Amino acid sequence: MKISTKGRYALRLMLDIAMNDAAEPVRLKDTAERQSISVKYLEQIISSLVRAGYVKSIRGPQGGYRLVKKPSEYTVGMILRQVEGNMVPVACLENDAVDCERQSECVTIRVWKELDAAIRGVLDKYTLEDLVIWQEELGNDYII
Repeated sequence: MKISTKGRYALRLMLDIAMNDAAEPVRLKDTAERQSISVKYLEQIISSLVRAGYVKSIRGPQGGYRLVKKPSEYTVGMILRQVEGNMVPVACLENDAVDCERQSECVTIRVWKELDAAIRGVLDKYTLEDLVIWQEELGNDYII
């Protein structure tokens, strides 16, 4: 499993919004400057996050984006799955997977299920709030 640039940037975008939307909505232009990510790429990512109901768009000259929920209510897994799709290691574990003809004799499925549980365990263990705390512990606003 490899997290794409889109997934990594989605986490950075959500973290940037969480850290900067106290006074006013966060503008993508400002996030782009802070994160060294193009506005065009952030626009692609934000549309997915808006559709999911993770962020809301505020229109007008003082507009931008705000989180819909508290940072503690978003897991890293939620955010990544929204932009990356499911994070299962093999196709036969996908929610709508067709039953495999070898399922009754497949010994590797045990490994894939354990790997899937480990991935979910890590991605769903940490929240956006955890990332905010870790960023603040670093003592700077730049997000890698």
